[in-house]
Amino acid sequence: MKRETFAIIVSTLFTLVFVSVLISAVACSLTDPDRDIKKLFPQSTGYKTDYVSIKDRGGEELAKAIEERLGDKLEPVYESIDLPYTIYTVLKGKEVIGYVHGVNQKGIFGLLQVILAIDTTGKILKFYYQKISSPEAKKFTAPSFCDQFKGLTLADFYTGSEKVSKIKDPSQNSHNDFLATMRAVKKNLIILDKFVLKDKYEEVYLKTKGGVRNEKK
Repeated sequence: MKRETFAIIVSTLFTLVFVSVLISAVACSLTDPDRDIKKLFPQSTGYKTDYVSIKDRGGEELAKAIEERLGDKLEPVYESIDLPYTIYTVLKGKEVIGYVHGVNQKGIFGLLQVILAIDTTGKILKFYYQKISSPEAKKFTAPSFCDQFKGLTLADFYTGSEKVSKIKDPSQNSHNDFLATMRAVKKNLIILDKFVLKDKYEEVYLKTKGGVRNEKK
């Protein structure tokens, strides 16, 4: 093989990998928002879409706060502070009836995209994978696994409630994808709490960490 040809092949492969990383680093948006939101909220009459980032809402300070509540560092490619999060506010007339939000999460075999639909109190109404690459994908996407997240809130993850502890790995050889899923759901709820629920579950977090807010006497 000529040196020039080899150089072109190497350059092309590098470009493909680089482009793949860039594509993976974009926000997790719904594939078909009109269809998906109507399916998640049949009673909805519309929705609005907002793009927000950690950088815009609080920068490094907010990133640190999210990491503390997540109990893990944010991944520099999939979870950079300037990554835009796509949040769908679901409406019935002028009334807000819920939110839909997805996050990217690094899995064993590639990117996971975890979608949550929540009500205005932060309770999960629906959990599903928009994308999962795994030989055991059917076990993860089965209703018997996904339906276990219904009714959970961020408080359940902060306190390690029995509801969370009862969720078991449905796979045989993909435990890291299960751990990634649990992390993604918790991260998703934290982002929603910070961006749309105005720290509704902050008091629960402080209690689990022994923190106390200043109360008026």
